[in-house]
Amino acid sequence: MAVRIRTDEKNLAFADQPKPQTAADAKRRRKAVPAKESPPDDLELSMFLPVAGGVVEVDTKAGAAGTLRVRPEGAKLGQYVFPPASRLKAVKALGDVSRRGARKPLALEGLHPGHLAFRPAPRSVPAALRTPPFFRSLPAEDETGNQATTIFPPDDRVVFHDTSFPWCCFGRVDSPNGFGSGVMVGPRHLLTVSHMVQWLPNNQAGWTRFRPAFFDGSAPFGDAWASWTYYKYKVSGPTIDWIEGMYDYVCVVLNWAIGNVTGWIGSRGYTDAWDGGTYWSHIGYPGDLTGGNRPTFQSGIALDGAWWELDSSEAMSHHADVWPGQSGGPFFGWWGNEPWPRAVAVQSSQNSSENNGSGGQDLVDLIIQARNDHP
Repeated sequence: MAVRIRTDEKNLAFADQPKPQTAADAKRRRKAVPAKESPPDDLELSMFLPVAGGVVEVDTKAGAAGTLRVRPEGAKLGQYVFPPASRLKAVKALGDVSRRGARKPLALEGLHPGHLAFRPAPRSVPAALRTPPFFRSLPAEDETGNQATTIFPPDDRVVFHDTSFPWCCFGRVDSPNGFGSGVMVGPRHLLTVSHMVQWLPNNQAGWTRFRPAFFDGSAPFGDAWASWTYYKYKVSGPTIDWIEGMYDYVCVVLNWAIGNVTGWIGSRGYTDAWDGGTYWSHIGYPGDLTGGNRPTFQSGIALDGAWWELDSSEAMSHHADVWPGQSGGPFFGWWGNEPWPRAVAVQSSQNSSENNGSGGQDLVDLIIQARNDHP
């Protein structure tokens, strides 16, 4: 658990670490590149078919992509079929890392697969696919009334449509608690928000589904389901208190290595030395603009870690534009000439004056534990 400290004692254990680049600087320093190789012959896609019994076949005559069909031979129709629950693993909080003589923040690298093109900024939705907002979170210019408290005018979110790296690593998360957002941070490792998890007895959690690059019902990389859920703190919502705000994230171990198809982004422990810098970008699936069916991108975001917390466990405030559905979407930045961004926090909660994320060294420690136990 974090310890309250005075303002003049604010923890800056990693103040000497290099600052990230803004999204604009990252775009200038990197160039789009095509895929360098063909997908490997043994690359597979996986998906869950909610059918009890029957024979699965692919009907290639139905279209170029093929259509999955289930023949009714022996199938049990009219029955609910659910994916399995995941097992839970609690990981102890780090505490005050500065007192341990830590010299470097925790960090993990990403992976850009050679079979995917690289683009330094996501591609906006083409004109043929543009639609009006699912509903307006801000009133039109000729309307009056209260504005949504989680959007700070002007609304800077941009709907995008891109399956190149690293944008294909981000996707939609579904669970019995609703829908949210997440990102791949390892071969089979998903970073998302803790309050999306349905916490069950007997050391289990309800099902969690991830579809990277999900757009309008299309899941070009298939889907994956939780096998294990690693957590620092069980956050249930609908409200988030000050302790939960420091640990509102989980690392979900998926049932197959979908990251070998999409690649994954890196991660880095946040330090308060970066407070106020507009280095960060966010991707999520908002309910207002797209009904959770399309991802949005926003850059130029500043984070501000709470003064009474340690670099290891951070609740942070920001004024990015978020709406329910974007929870679990990462805040990420770019360093050096690396071909991937690194996540430092996830979207957690919002109120009338600010929005809130969760991150810190503990977030990366959680990913490290999950990746070590389940490579």
